[in-house]
Amino acid sequence: MRVGVTQRVEYITAYSEVRDCLDQRWSDFLNVLEMTIVPIPNSLTDVEGWLDIMKCDAYILTGGNDLADLPGAKNLSMERDRTEIALLNYAKARSLPVLGVCRGFQLINLFLGGQLEKVKGHSANRHSIRVCFDQDNKFISTEVNSFHDWGISINNLAQDLIPCAYDDDNFIESARHEKLNWLGTMWHPERETKFKKLDLDVLRKLFTEGYR
Repeated sequence: MRVGVTQRVEYITAYSEVRDCLDQRWSDFLNVLEMTIVPIPNSLTDVEGWLDIMKCDAYILTGGNDLADLPGAKNLSMERDRTEIALLNYAKARSLPVLGVCRGFQLINLFLGGQLEKVKGHSANRHSIRVCFDQDNKFISTEVNSFHDWGISINNLAQDLIPCAYDDDNFIESARHEKLNWLGTMWHPERETKFKKLDLDVLRKLFTEGYR
């Protein structure tokens, strides 16, 4: 399986460079799942044409960079925003699986008509959540990493998304699309010292069977 993975944008002033960057742990994570990683450039003039050529089976919207429309956005990239919105339109039209991580989940929620709001205590932290990805509503408790300043409350979740995980303040930590094979998580599965079976199982099912 070929998985297209979006990249953060970093501006290196000392070298007058704009760099697309991808944490090497994403390669490690997908390698465990026996999936081939395909990094997606942010400088494409024809995103749809490039995606047609690469023929990926699924996509991951990774973390990093604030979304440009957020108040006080830092380290933003309009190019990345445009690339990922074009990718979501492409995946939606072809019913292709998408995983959104942190910023990626935020973008999916906004793309589908939801909103974001500021949260405290979620940046460079760990906290407990209640999670259930199946339809039996048997939630379990686990601990996840957290690297975000913007969250999704129940009232701000897009109408087409179904909550799959909550934090202790009932903010949405994960949600899946009711029709498409799209799922978002606020935590980073690739940043765990040892990859969690839960995260591996979730991605494997999302990209092969789906949660519809």
